[in-house]
Order: sequence, then structure tokens, then C-alpha cells
Amino acid sequence: MASSRRTFLKQAASLSAACVVGFNEEALAGAEMPPVAPTSWYDRPMRWAQLSFVEDDPGNYDQQFWLDYFQRIHADATLLNAGGCVAFYPTQIPLHYRSKWLGNMDAFGDLAHGCRKLGMNVVARTDPHACHKDVYDAHPDWLAVDENGKKRQHASDPDFWLTCALGPYNFEFMTSVHQEIMSKYMVDGIFTNRWAGSGMCYCEHCRENFHAFSGLDLPRTADPQDPAQRQYIVWHQARLFELWRLWNGKIQEINPNASYIANAGGGALSLLDMKTVGELAPTLMADRQGRAGVVAPWAAGKSAKEFRSTLGRKPIAGIFSVGLEDKYRWKDSVQSGDEIRLWVADGIAQDFRPTFTKFNAKPYDKRWFPVVEEIYQWHHANEGYFRNEKSLARVGLVYSQQTAAFYGAANAAATVEDPSLGFYQALVEARIPFEMVHDHLLDREHTEQFRTLILPNIAALSTQQCDQIRAFVERGGGIVATYETSLYDEWGVRQKDFGLASLFGASFAGSKEGPMQNSYLSLEKDPTTGQYHPVLAGFEDANRIINGIHRVHVNPVDENLSPPLQVVATYPDLPMEECFPRSPKHDAGVFLRHAGPGRVVYFPCDIDRTFWEVLNTDHGKLLRNAVVWANNEPLPVSVEGQGILDLSIWEQKNSMTVHLVNLTNPMMMKGPVREAIPISKQQVRIRVPVGRRIGKARLLVAGSEVHYRTDGEAILIEVPSIRVHEVIALDFTA
Repeated sequence: MASSRRTFLKQAASLSAACVVGFNEEALAGAEMPPVAPTSWYDRPMRWAQLSFVEDDPGNYDQQFWLDYFQRIHADATLLNAGGCVAFYPTQIPLHYRSKWLGNMDAFGDLAHGCRKLGMNVVARTDPHACHKDVYDAHPDWLAVDENGKKRQHASDPDFWLTCALGPYNFEFMTSVHQEIMSKYMVDGIFTNRWAGSGMCYCEHCRENFHAFSGLDLPRTADPQDPAQRQYIVWHQARLFELWRLWNGKIQEINPNASYIANAGGGALSLLDMKTVGELAPTLMADRQGRAGVVAPWAAGKSAKEFRSTLGRKPIAGIFSVGLEDKYRWKDSVQSGDEIRLWVADGIAQDFRPTFTKFNAKPYDKRWFPVVEEIYQWHHANEGYFRNEKSLARVGLVYSQQTAAFYGAANAAATVEDPSLGFYQALVEARIPFEMVHDHLLDREHTEQFRTLILPNIAALSTQQCDQIRAFVERGGGIVATYETSLYDEWGVRQKDFGLASLFGASFAGSKEGPMQNSYLSLEKDPTTGQYHPVLAGFEDANRIINGIHRVHVNPVDENLSPPLQVVATYPDLPMEECFPRSPKHDAGVFLRHAGPGRVVYFPCDIDRTFWEVLNTDHGKLLRNAVVWANNEPLPVSVEGQGILDLSIWEQKNSMTVHLVNLTNPMMMKGPVREAIPISKQQVRIRVPVGRRIGKARLLVAGSEVHYRTDGEAILIEVPSIRVHEVIALDFTA
């Protein structure tokens, strides 16, 4: 099951931009990618219900209550706990631990049968991440091992031991479990939770297989420039995708209309390449259950955009928890109603299909039931307007798993994700609809819909990726880039110059600076016109604004450059008597260029990451102005009015919709919200797609038709008020 060293070296030599983190999936696996299951059922379900049994549920819960509830909320698919660490059906597989409460019952089978009678699709859930002591005794080599050679006991439940995801437990034992479930119940799919392991494993199988793959011992460092760690990143993913294909193939041997559905993460920090995930998966369950700590409510929509960036129009079920998603794991308590409403609304606005999850079929706190019922019944009543065919957003925010893996590594959250979060927040505040773009999908096919691409410190880019970005600009596109974008190759190795230096109009001067205290950006007028550049719109009464916290030193290609922002170098902030600038202004704080028909903005500082940390309004405004200038065309939708809104704009077969999610709340950045705070009227201007005519306009949450007037290629609508969510639905005429 492991690749030979000779095969690996041959494959590694051919690795390119598309191979890093995601790599060329077929090449590394050394096999044809098996076809996914027919798509006959995947696009049908619009509302999912996940009920995960706990061990004492069999015989102690009210099955009919749940079936009645599923029917009342128009749930048309379900995800039910079947087996893995605990079996809820009469398994015949040795060492497959059966619930002590199961007896002669079939908790999974009975509920699955009831759901099917309601016309619901049924997917079985398994969890292979832990096992009981009998497995330890019979197959100690199946367990996860730490770097000191010690078997790893479960941190939450000492009766369980952690299993190795990359060895026989998953490849042999769980394969037989999945075959048994599929043979007995012919479910529509099998979804696994926590299937990818619990961190680095040093068991005998991992040591042997990795050595056969690379000729090296398992790494003892997280540094991606260490040869063993670099190859481990590639091997780890290859092994997991091998497992995915194995399970999918065994499932489809039994039921060709079913498939394996992985819990597969998403976003720059995901360990599995999202491009490959998008190729393998006919559908996915996005496990983004809620927020905890300092997380914005738009994080639900961000997750939806990240998944859609590689899955395209494949349906994605957005799992949300009705409980608290806190590190202290209060799994039997419930979240506030308006927090649930806001989180789900933002996911729906970005094309998630709502999927509630509840652990424990014996609910102690039932306050969530009417909230989910309200959401699902409204969703069902307006279902046709949620079968989106195309996003009409013209701005794409690029995210990069290879930058996270090979440049950010242990610091990826701060150096890679935070810049993206900062730009995301700025775009939300600016009310600019946008999509997420995976950096392995920068080809013309996947970027054709966009006018502008944003590169928030996308530091690690290959020559091919840089060529794709240049081609995008040559076709008339705009880019906005920050800090170290393209200064490293796809493996995270620093280059002599930016890969995009010709676009930036700037070359790397060989050094970086930061963290900088008390540094500023001076606003300068164009010496030829005496006017401020449009990127400084709204700053006319400001002489300077705060700088970022880190910057790269650069040399301008044009020695006669007169940048509209110039760096005021850091100077003492104490004692106060010494708080004055020492150095003259000279370094450019931004590079603005016309590149053929396209436009380029490059900030040599980490302004996006700084905005996320400090949330200074000047930075948000500057980022907005940069995008608007680079975009150089009217937005597909613009909204005027008070408050913070997350926008999306969609086209369906016979209609188009604009989602307005009201994020205006004192608990926006640190939930949960106590109550939704309605905002007053919003003036909405919507550009109608070419060749389309509007016949009727409706507000789906208000449940009423709304007056509109035509203004050229756009229509104008006034939305009187938004509590949590409003959807403008425009029906096309024939």
C-alpha cells in the first residue's frame, strides 16, 4: 500500500504548482481516480437532519418524536450514527464494540427505516478515531503512538484509545465496518467523523510506510523546510486520499448509487487539499457547527465559499450545531435562538444547505426545536430560490493551502489566515459581494467570472500560478496584493524577487521589517494633477494614517514614482517628548499600476493582517478603495443604509436573489448574540444580467411583494427593515 522510494522520487521530480499540498492527486496515488457515484440523489436534499446517538440512547429515546419532527420541518435527508467507536446496529464484526444498551435492538436500522418511509435520503455516520481496550489487547499495532513510542489514551474518556488513521485499523477494520453497513442497509452514503487521525502518529505502520515512501524517518519537527517534514506533508495526504478511494470503491461495489463522504475540513488551514476534495466528492458535509471565542458570524458563509471554490455547483450541506461550540464542550446545552438564526442565515446566504446536528437523542433542553422549525419551514416554502446556479459576484478572494503548509507552517493562523480574515472583514464592511478562490484554480476557466482577484499575503506561488495571475491581468482583470505575496516558491523557499514583480512595479530589496511601532502612511497628492488618487477617497482631510505592523523593503521599478502613500518610518513613542518622526518620507506605501487593460494594487505591508488585529477604520476604507479602483466597473449589487451587512447575489434558473444578512450587533465579533437588532431601510441597486427582464420582486422573509423601479440596466428596491436576514427575489419574465 505504500509507494516505493523510486516511484516517489520520479513523482516528486514532476511536482508543480498544482502538486503542492494538493499535489497532482492521480500521480501521487499512482492509480486512476475511480468514478464517483451517479449524481441521482445528491442534489435533491435541501434540508438535512443529523442525529447522533450516544451509547445509552437505544431503548431510551422516543423514535417517533424524531420522525414527527423531521416530517414537520420538511427535512429531506438525514445523517445517523451507525458505528465505529460504538455500534448502534447488531454488527457481526469482531471487535466492533456494540452499545451496552443495544441488546437485540437495531437503533440505527429502525430509525433509518422510519426516515426512508418519509422519503428521506439516509447517510450513515461512523467515527473511527477511538477504540476500546479489547482492540488494544488484540491489535496494539492499530493504535496511535506518540513520539516517545507510547500508545495514546483518549484525553476525554480514559476507556478509549486513539487509533492510527493511516494503518490497518482504518484500511482493514473500518473498511469491513463500512461494507457491513452498506450490505445490511444500502444507505445512500457513509460519512466519517474524525477519520484523518489525531495528529502525528509514530506507530510501526506509519514508520514503515513513510520510510518506504521517502527513504526517511518520520519527522520530529514541524518545519516544512525540513526534508522529512516536507515529504511527510505530501505522504500524509496521499495516504488519506488512498483511504478515501478505498472506502468509496468498496461502498460502490455494493451500492453504485452511494459514495463515501468525508469530513474534509476547508480553507487555507485544512490539512486535505481542497482541489482534490472537490474532484473526489459528489457532495460534502461542511462541519462548521458554530462560533466560539472571537469569531465573526460571517465565518459560516466563509466556510461555504471555501467549499464551493473547489466543489463548484455540487451541493454542500452546512452542518450547524444547536448547542454551544465552546472549548469546554457543553454538548447537552443549547445555543441562543438568535445566534442559531444568524449563523444559519449567513450559511444559507452563501449557498449552504442547512443541516442541524444534535448529539444525544434524549434532548434535555428543547428550546432549539421551534427555532430550527421556523428556519426549515421558511426555507422549504422558498426552496426554488435557493437552488442557485451561478454566483454573480465579480471579486475573488484567493486562499492558499500551500502557503499555509510551506510558508506559514506552525504560524499559519497568524501569517496566512489572519490576512485573509482581515480582507474578508473589510469586504463585508464595504458591502462588496465576493467569492473565495483556491490558488490551484487560477486558470481561466475558474477565474473567468471575476473582474478582480485579491491576494492577501499569498506568499507561496509557483511560476505557473504567477503566469496565470499575469494572464488574468492581461485579460483586463485587476489584482490587489499585500506583503510577501509571490516572494516564495510553491515549497515555501524564498526567492530573490517577487514572482509578480513585473506586475507590482516593485522588486524585493532583500529585507523585512517588523513588528513596527508608531509607523505611519503619509497621504500625498499627485504632483501632476494636485489631486488625491481615488484609492485615497474619503481621506481628503487626513494627512496620514497608521501603517501596517510588518513590511518588506522594496525598490520601485520606476525611479520617478510618486506614490500616493509614503512610509513614515517607525520612531519612538516614549518618552512622549521624543514622539516625532526622524526620517524623511521616501519609501512607497502602495504601488498602483495600469498593466495593459488591467489594474494592479500592491501594498508592501501587512495592512490586511493589521486590520484584522486592530480593526482600524482607515485600513478597512483603504482596502475597500483599493478593490473598487482595481475592479473598475460597477458592482453587481450596491446597498446604502446604516449597519453591517453580508451580501450575496445569485442567479437561479428563472430568478435571481440578493441575500442581506444583518450582522449589526454588539456581539458581532464575540458571540453569542443576545438578541437580533433590526436595522432600518436599505436602498438596494441590483444590476440585472444581460438578456434578462424582471417580472416580479418579492421579499422572502417579509413574505410580500415589493415595489421596484428601473434605472438603466439596474433596478432599485427599498427594503424597509432587516432583523436577521432578508432575501430579495426577482423573477425573470419569459
